[in-house]
Amino acid sequence: MTKKDVTEQDAWHDLKCFTFARIALGRAGGSLRTNDWLDFKLAHAKARDAVHEAFNSEALLDDLRCDGQEGLVLESQIKDKANYLRWPDLGRCLDASSKDKLKKYAQTVDLVIVVSDGLSARAVHMHSRKLLAILMPKLEQAGWSIAPIVIVRFARVAVEDEIGSVIGAKLALMLIGERPGLGSADSLGAYLVCDPKVGNTDADRNCVSNIRPVGLTYEAAAETLFYLLSMAKMRNVSGVILKDDRIQTKAALELK
Repeated sequence: MTKKDVTEQDAWHDLKCFTFARIALGRAGGSLRTNDWLDFKLAHAKARDAVHEAFNSEALLDDLRCDGQEGLVLESQIKDKANYLRWPDLGRCLDASSKDKLKKYAQTVDLVIVVSDGLSARAVHMHSRKLLAILMPKLEQAGWSIAPIVIVRFARVAVEDEIGSVIGAKLALMLIGERPGLGSADSLGAYLVCDPKVGNTDADRNCVSNIRPVGLTYEAAAETLFYLLSMAKMRNVSGVILKDDRIQTKAALELK
C-alpha cells in the first residue's frame, strides 16, 4: 500500500479542508512522513520566535499617530523577556515612573485602549493597527470619549485595570499578542472590562481571540468588540454576565 493510499483511507482526511489542525497526516511505516515532521518543526520554531521577537513600541506609536490617534508608551515592572516569562504578576503593574506619567492623562472617559506585545509582538505589529483602523471610527461615530492609546511593553492583560483606574475610564480594552500555537504565531487577542480596577479577575473580562486574516477577520472582530463594548457601556457589566447574543436576538426578532 502506498503512502498516498494510507492518507486517502484515513477517516479524518475529508475534514482537513475545514481546519488548520494537524489531522489525517498519514504515516511512513510507524512514523510521520518527513514533510509533515518538517512542517511541525517549522511551526514550532515560528512559535518560539514569536515569543522572543522584539517589540518596537515607538514604531507602533508612530504608526498610530499617522492614523490620527493620540498615544503614549509606558513600561510595566518587567524590563526583559526572560523575566516576563518567569514573573507574570509583575507584568500586571506599571513601574513607578509610568504610573506618574499616566496620572497626567487622568480624565473621565468612556474608554481607554491598551496595547502590548504579550507573547507575540508579531501579532501586535501585524494586526493591531488594522483592527483599530476599523474599530475607532465606529466608536467615534457613536460619540465615545476615548483616552490616548496606551502602549505598554512586557504587559499582561490585567494591566488594563490599573491603567483604566488611574485614567478614570469606564471601560478598558486590551489588545495583546496571544500565546503562539503551532500554526498561529500571529494571533491577536482583545480583552475588555467594565469598571477597570485592580483586583478584577478573568471572570470580569470578555475575550475576543484569534484576530488575524486566517482566523477572526479585522471586520468581524471590530463588529464584535463594538457590540460588546456598547452593551457593557449600556448595562455597566462585563465578563460572564455579558454575552454576545446577536444571533439569538436576531432569531427572536424574526419570530415575532
